[in-house]
Amino acid sequence: PLFNPRSLAILGASKDPAKWGYALSRNALKGRHRRKIFLVNRNGDEILGEPSYRSMRELPESPELVVITIRAAGFEAAVNDALAAGARAIVAITAGLGERDAAGLALQQAAAARCREAGTILVGPNCLGIADLTTELDLTWDDFGPGAVALVSQSGNVGLELAQHAHYFRVGFSRFVSLGNQADLNAGDCVEDLIDHEGTRVIAVYIEDFGDGRQFASLADKARLAGKPVILLTVGETAASRRTARSHTGALVSESLAVDAACRAAGIYRVQTPLQMIDLAQMLLMPYQPRGSRISIIGDGGGHVALAADRLAAHGLRVEPFSDRVSQQLARVLPSTATSTNPVDIAGGGEEDIWTFERAVRGMVESGEADAVLLTGYFGGYSEHPGPYATQELEVAETMMRDASNAGCPLIVQTMYPRSPTSAIFRRHAIPVFADIEAPARALGIVVDQINNPPLSIPPPLALKSPPPLGEGRVRASDYFVVRQLLIDAGIPFAEARPVATEEAAVAAADEIGYPIVLKALGMTHKSDVGGVRLAIPDAAAIREAFRHLQTSLRPSQFSVEREAPIELGVELLVGVKRDRSFGPIALAGLGGVHAEVFRDVAVALAPVTQDQAIKLICRLEGSELLLGRRGRPRLDVEGAALALRTLSEVAASRPDIVEIEVNPILVLSNRVLGLDARLALRIAEDKSL
Repeated sequence: PLFNPRSLAILGASKDPAKWGYALSRNALKGRHRRKIFLVNRNGDEILGEPSYRSMRELPESPELVVITIRAAGFEAAVNDALAAGARAIVAITAGLGERDAAGLALQQAAAARCREAGTILVGPNCLGIADLTTELDLTWDDFGPGAVALVSQSGNVGLELAQHAHYFRVGFSRFVSLGNQADLNAGDCVEDLIDHEGTRVIAVYIEDFGDGRQFASLADKARLAGKPVILLTVGETAASRRTARSHTGALVSESLAVDAACRAAGIYRVQTPLQMIDLAQMLLMPYQPRGSRISIIGDGGGHVALAADRLAAHGLRVEPFSDRVSQQLARVLPSTATSTNPVDIAGGGEEDIWTFERAVRGMVESGEADAVLLTGYFGGYSEHPGPYATQELEVAETMMRDASNAGCPLIVQTMYPRSPTSAIFRRHAIPVFADIEAPARALGIVVDQINNPPLSIPPPLALKSPPPLGEGRVRASDYFVVRQLLIDAGIPFAEARPVATEEAAVAAADEIGYPIVLKALGMTHKSDVGGVRLAIPDAAAIREAFRHLQTSLRPSQFSVEREAPIELGVELLVGVKRDRSFGPIALAGLGGVHAEVFRDVAVALAPVTQDQAIKLICRLEGSELLLGRRGRPRLDVEGAALALRTLSEVAASRPDIVEIEVNPILVLSNRVLGLDARLALRIAEDKSL
């Protein structure tokens, strides 16, 4: 009833071209040969040559779909009228409700509840309409060109910008949904429905509030497996989301990193701007996708091919020299002034013989040494100017596309003339055309990154365990030994330690453990930052001095005396989990110790993680070479570190009361790992945001 209704009514239809009710009526009437359309206007005006009805009660039959485009003051009554008329779907353009104030939110929620009770779908409110090009349904402010991209946008203006970029690059749409406030229908619902939508090949989503983020990721994963990749544009890279963090993990896992974890798990392509979304959509609509990261470049000028090589390399792509065999084959078909390695600069050869481009491209796509070919620079411009090459360029383009298709190799074009007749031919055959070299380099890099790093999969939910006791009352971050014992019981080894409260007890504990020892002042989150940790204490006199100093300067309620670990023999990591309000527990690995928030070298995944996923997470760190035995260093116990991360992720995922938990640092040695510090934050019952 939503995207292919047999009948629809526009409540708030208008004859005033400046009003929404006019634009919606105009576009809806384009599909009147497929469905009955009722225009509802309280004055009964004739609109666009069609009669209107003064109220929903006057309609001759029940409309399957009702579009509400009236002011917020009349929204409640309009929803009631639509439901009374038997509507099975409602699209609410009306603004000034949940996004405005608490009263508007309450009204919006009540309307959504009535719709759910009636079994009626509600889109919006505060949205810009919907369209389905496969059913000739257009309930929007503008015209969408037909194509294979489904666009789901929570923001109306972002949706408008995306539509403008798509129009410029001749990218068409199969379906458009403006979600608005998502009072009922949400982005996940739209993605799920698009899995079986025949006209859609790529799903583009802009969203600000994920709701159940794991559910969204699961549905995006299903869409990917059905051959419909999801491109995501979202927000959340702000310091505000980290201000209340209770640990290094909490400070490092922003909302944006939680989204990254979900994208890694589900194979969602993430972009940063609306234009990048359209760039990537072009790439994903290509007839063939690259099989790897080897990119061959051809252009008619050294500047363009050099710039292309730099930008491709910056996005993790390889521009490698051809083998002698391929280089010699190319040399035979190129002018003597051209380079026959990679990148290929035909050095003005196009002016002498425009078919030089085709011969070079054919040699590249048939070489077996190119996962994709990038044509960059002037080609595309000959058809802009009168002369014999204008027509020939079109023929060359057609032949190049045929060569690439026969070889099953992607062809990508960056040209100074992105609107030329030749560029139009490329686009008609789903060959992406870009105006700026950064765009194809970035988009191709995103596609190839997922080839090299396949999705991790969505973790299944763990059966909830009965939480072991964590002491009387609410556990605080200072309950250090309770947290340590929880993790030791789970299988994570820690350095030997004793809790003490007095100077004499500290000396006795040190004598029992053996020197050198570490003395920690407990009760603060970042102990090292405030001088709360003393290392390498050699004897009883030194521990007395350290105890008195910490007692005077910090006044902690408790101390920990711990065996000194051989830090110089290993590498300190951080392993932790933070529970995100949308995506649930997020596992994190990073370089640890006191520099965790300085280096910010982290990798994240949805928790719980498997042993294999934990290893991959650790190996994704920029500092992973310190662990892997490279550059003359011994290989450290990466498997042990991964096991600790896996265990920690299982503990956190099975206990919904855990908001943040971490071991930082965990010392990775050659044959074992050793936890040196731990923190835990539990859900506070009265904190509704967690």
